[in-house]
Amino acid sequence: MTTHGDPATHAGTPAVAARTGSSDAGDDLPATGATGLPAALAGLRAATGAARFPLALPSAEPARRSAATLVDQLDDYLLPRLARLDAPLLVVVGGSTGAGKSTLVNSLVQARVSAAGVLRPTTRSPVLVCNPADSAWFRQGELLPGLTRTNEPSENPGTLHLVTAPHLPAGLAFLDAPDIDSVVDANRALAGQLLAAADLWLFVTTAARYADAVPWELLRSARARGAVIAMVLDRVPPEAADEIAAHLSEMLAAQGLEAAPLFVLPETWVDGQGLLPGRVTAPLSDWFSRLAADADARAAVVRQTLDGALAALRPAVAALADAADEQVAAADALDERVRAAYRGAERTVEQGLKDGRLLRGEVLARWQEFVGTGEFFRTLEARIGRLRDRVVAAVTGRPAPAAELRTAIESQLVTLLRGVASEAAENAYTGWKAHPAGAALLDPALAHPADDLAERAERLVRDWQREVLELVRAEGGDRRFVARTAAYAVNATGLAVMIAVFASTAFIPTGLEVATGAGTTVAAQAVLQAIFGDQAVRDLAAKARVDLLDRVRALLDEEAARYLTRTAEARPSGDTAAELRGAADQVEVARHRSGLSRNDGPALPPAGTDGP
Repeated sequence: MTTHGDPATHAGTPAVAARTGSSDAGDDLPATGATGLPAALAGLRAATGAARFPLALPSAEPARRSAATLVDQLDDYLLPRLARLDAPLLVVVGGSTGAGKSTLVNSLVQARVSAAGVLRPTTRSPVLVCNPADSAWFRQGELLPGLTRTNEPSENPGTLHLVTAPHLPAGLAFLDAPDIDSVVDANRALAGQLLAAADLWLFVTTAARYADAVPWELLRSARARGAVIAMVLDRVPPEAADEIAAHLSEMLAAQGLEAAPLFVLPETWVDGQGLLPGRVTAPLSDWFSRLAADADARAAVVRQTLDGALAALRPAVAALADAADEQVAAADALDERVRAAYRGAERTVEQGLKDGRLLRGEVLARWQEFVGTGEFFRTLEARIGRLRDRVVAAVTGRPAPAAELRTAIESQLVTLLRGVASEAAENAYTGWKAHPAGAALLDPALAHPADDLAERAERLVRDWQREVLELVRAEGGDRRFVARTAAYAVNATGLAVMIAVFASTAFIPTGLEVATGAGTTVAAQAVLQAIFGDQAVRDLAAKARVDLLDRVRALLDEEAARYLTRTAEARPSGDTAAELRGAADQVEVARHRSGLSRNDGPALPPAGTDGP
């Protein structure tokens, strides 16, 4: 048997002794720690439990796993252990498939308490062995509260089989965990959960498998958390014991684990009860007996592992906070791609009201039909003073062209709105598809406008047209013109305002407008000026234009909301990152105030000796 080091001082984190002569490790925690640290941990537990990482980012799934692991460790170990520092020391026995964990546990307690065999996986549910005097602590479920206690073996990994063994000293318990490399996913997950709840890891490996990658990954994780570790190298051929032990010691040192005691068990037979010979397990059994008998040593182990786990919380939570920040940044980026697409649609509509494109085609034809021939415009310019009566006569005698013009205006606007909405939907869809988080939120229907867009666009234009008529009534309410001509004059003027809105804001026709509209913009301007005067015309058309753009913006916002509601539902609630960082800071402050991290030197009995 070869031994190395002291588990109380491994991984560069010296153990902390309890007060000399104290038999109750719980007395060793100052009052500030007894109140402040549990409250801080409860706050961290709440913040971590509430954290969500719904957007499909590369960091999301690791963050979800890390958060779940952190919550498990808080519930399974940190909170219950902090509440009872004097509780029995829990040694979790972990290792690879076929390493002989169950046989070793049975041999140490001198009873067949855990099933061992050739078929794998053998250990389907964890088995906890303790002295009868300690069974109440483990049975009440404060430690590992998510596991159902049973008195019989079970294949359900959600159970904890409790067994008492009188030969096992009080103050010490062994937990035989599932294989860390089990082919059963639930077993592997449970093994990791149990190891995180250990005061002391007893890692069992074999001469044939001590260099496997999976155990070393977990050992590095244990070292990072400051856990106390002891190693068992099992089934070692006697002739190769020195060579293999030396190589494993080198590997431990390379990983910063040179202080972990190493026990080498030679390859041997088992008796009729499946137990190893007493002479083989005697060094390890004696070491545990000394540990169980020394309250200060047990307290030192608990304090070191507890403080190491507490110290590891801050970087773990910082990674979660970074992932939460990435979630918010991704949601913002997705929202911006949508808003940019629909801002482009708004600009297209606005430009369409400036460049004369809406005066083409059917609108132009219906406008010309409505107001008359070119000769009418020449007459209008020469005898502007008598225009009011001519407008009234023309309109009152021809209601049908007015209705057709109004329909043409509606159709032209609706066509424009459907076009820009389709383009915006396609651009937003493409933008999301190129983003990993956006692609996961997409629905094929989002690539096109909503099914009822055409109906809503038609309603928008009709409502706007009615509002234009209301503007005309309000502007001309005190003018004899409106009073004399009643509704037809209002309708005619309103249609002229709509035509003017389709041109430049200042009603000065551009070259394109003149080419496509054949002077229609000038005609609309002349009609309106004759009725209201130049400034009133400008004000009226400006108001109508602003109103139309506001309605268009609202319509496009409704379309964009089909995307934005998806990110709103996925976006982390509140300021998750700040809450996580704040909670971790409080734990760190409380940890230092608690006195857990103070260094009083090693207190464990050295391995391979008869006393402290």
